[in-house]
Amino acid sequence: MRDTSPLDLRDQRLIAALQCDGRLSAERAAEVLGENPRTVHRRWRELTGDGTVKVVAVPVRPDSVGALFLRVKVLKGKLDALTAALAARPDIPFIDLSASGDEITAVSLTEPGSRDHLVFRQLPATPAVASVSAATVLHVFAEASDWRHDVLTPEERAALTLPPGPPGDRGPLVNGFVPDPVDRDIMAALQDDARTPAAAIAARTGHPASTVRRRLARLMADGRLSTQVVVDPRRLGLFIDANVMMQVPPDHLDTVGRTLARHPAVHGAFATTGAANLHAAVWVRDLAALYRLISHDLTGLGISGVETILVGHAVKRPGR
Repeated sequence: MRDTSPLDLRDQRLIAALQCDGRLSAERAAEVLGENPRTVHRRWRELTGDGTVKVVAVPVRPDSVGALFLRVKVLKGKLDALTAALAARPDIPFIDLSASGDEITAVSLTEPGSRDHLVFRQLPATPAVASVSAATVLHVFAEASDWRHDVLTPEERAALTLPPGPPGDRGPLVNGFVPDPVDRDIMAALQDDARTPAAAIAARTGHPASTVRRRLARLMADGRLSTQVVVDPRRLGLFIDANVMMQVPPDHLDTVGRTLARHPAVHGAFATTGAANLHAAVWVRDLAALYRLISHDLTGLGISGVETILVGHAVKRPGR
């Protein structure tokens, strides 16, 4: 059975450093965090070696790809088979099972505005499905790669965060970016391990190491390629995983979404169609912390309604 006990604070801070820059050097992390470089090297090697931590590359998603937030009520005894079928689909990157055991929440990638085949035909025709609802994602305020574990000071985080490239070297920050074959080769080489050295990428792809280093620096600086640290939140002392769905008046929606995106518990926030038009995925230490978030942090923002679903099992997340 996989260990779910919290790591010590030093390891948690080293993981948070990788969240700032997945290709961060041990020497730089040690300098900022006041650690010995050999200790940083050793702990990162052990944490990634035993699967506790994984650093993956996250390429930009094209404008032509939209997303649906799905809620699927499932008949008793049918949950495992349906979950396995959904998890096998490459167009579904997120799947959560509710703690109540009767609902699947998922994100499905689809063409914006299309009559999605999964939603309109396949799921309704499945005997295991009691009901299905789908809301179109209109705007993403924060996603998993943006989340930062709240164990660093603002100064440490700023010092460790990868700075943007010089203004003259930066391309447009657009989702319509189409990588050329060299960029695609580099992204593919980083898919499972974003810390792969440039020399290893060059050997794997056949491109000169100098080209790989230059392209990689440009992709990271332009925001066309980012890194995400994949770690069980329980190892960070965050034992409650929940989805919070809110009803927000239109004149408050953007402000509330941006406010939630900055909250240390929120690892995903997006506006959608439907009555619950703002969704947030949160990690907190315990139920008392979740209650404080709902009863204190969400007050005064103009939110008119809240529904909370506890996640019993995170079946599929990017990098897992």
